[in-house]
Order: sequence, then C-alpha cells, then structure tokens
Amino acid sequence: MSSFNEIKNDFVSRMEKTVESLKGEFGGLRAGRAHASLLDGIMVEAYGSMTPLLQVASIAIPDARTLSVSVWDRGLSKAVEKSIRDSGLGLNPVSDGQLIRIPIPPLSEERRKELVKVAGKYAEQSKISIRNIRRDALDGIKKLKKDNLISEDDEKKHETEVQKFVDDYIKKIDEQLAGKEKDILQV
Repeated sequence: MSSFNEIKNDFVSRMEKTVESLKGEFGGLRAGRAHASLLDGIMVEAYGSMTPLLQVASIAIPDARTLSVSVWDRGLSKAVEKSIRDSGLGLNPVSDGQLIRIPIPPLSEERRKELVKVAGKYAEQSKISIRNIRRDALDGIKKLKKDNLISEDDEKKHETEVQKFVDDYIKKIDEQLAGKEKDILQV
C-alpha cells in the first residue's frame, strides 16, 4: 500500500463486507415467522454433489407461518426434504410430490434464548473481524511511517481516523444485534 487512502479504502470495504455478512448470518436465524432466507444455507445432495437449495428449487411464502419449496426435478424431492429436516433449524417439511410445505412452528422460550446466544456469537465474530481489519490498517500506517511516506503527526491522525471507523462499525454491529434480539424475543 503506497498511501493512506489505499489503506482506508481497503479497510472500509472489508468492514462493510463484515457487516453485510453479519446481516446474512442473522437472516438465517429464525424469528418465528416465515422468511425465505431461513433456507439460504441449506445444501442438497443433487446430481452427485452438494448443491445450494436455491439451485434446485424455488421458495415461496404462502403465509406468515409457512414456507413452500417447489422442487424443479421431481427426483430430488426426497433429498430436499431430508436436507431441510437435517438442517438443525427444527423444521418438519411435508412433501406433496414436487411441492414441499414447511410449517414454521412457534418458537419456545428456551429456543428463543438459544437463538439470542447464537446471534450474540455471530456479532462477536464480526467484532473480532473488525478488530483484525483495524490491526491490518494500523500495520499499513506504521509501514508508511517507517518508509518515511508520512510524518509522525500524520501517523497519529490516521490511527485516530481508523479507530473512529472501528467504533462506528462496532456500533453498527451492536445495533444489528439489538434489532435481531428484539425480533427473536418478540412473541
């Protein structure tokens, strides 16, 4: 990296990706309502390899408590049903040929608390990523100083700017977590 702007563009982009990734993780956590994103991480044994569910079927939401999965190849219905059942999401799919209905059971209080803990772990992993990105940025700034490309004052100024971004992104993660906890705990 030859300038602070390059370092800044890199770490801001990486922090954005971390926050976006957390949104995806949270999307997979069930909050008692039907969300198509609930099935995003499910892989199906299809044509001799593991394939994402969305590549072998389409997902619809007929009502707030039901998902329906329309499998394109009738021969994969059993594999899709098994993948959903074995996903660890606590879902019990009901097959009707190529259409699989998935009733979304209401969450028990215990399951809600478990999901809040999982959400907390996801948020903590994201914060660790942000701190690692900060470390990389600070290393880049130290290298600029060592190579005499910036002054000591610039070094301090840039380190302060990096920390400000870190604080902002940690705050975004905390806000996402608070929103997801509220969503999960809402009965």
